[in-house]
Amino acid sequence: MSVRHISTGSPFEEKIGYSRAVVADGWVFVAGTTGYDYETMTMPEDVADQCRNTLNTIGKALEEAGSSLDDVVRVNYILPNGADFEKCWPVTSEVFAKAKPAATMIIANLMEEAMKIEIEVTARVSAS
Repeated sequence: MSVRHISTGSPFEEKIGYSRAVVADGWVFVAGTTGYDYETMTMPEDVADQCRNTLNTIGKALEEAGSSLDDVVRVNYILPNGADFEKCWPVTSEVFAKAKPAATMIIANLMEEAMKIEIEVTARVSAS
């Protein structure tokens, strides 16, 4: 089995010791990802903006893995405040309009108070 590790260059990957994504046996496993803009290392205040940033980061990692957001089969949304989730629905329904992955929303504390959403996905490598 070949395994490939993908990094986005986030300082958290090095500090904590993980990969943004791991590709193995036709699957892509993307680590929990938050709403940082990794170019500026800023975090928007709005949960929908954080959700958009998160899915953009995930999308880039999936592309590097030979996959895409359209290939996602499973998504976990983790929010400290469950009431914030509905604000993300316009973003998630647009991004996952084609994939329609199995989904779970979990309420849990995140690493920093400014973080309002964390998303992890599992996808297939694109068949092309």
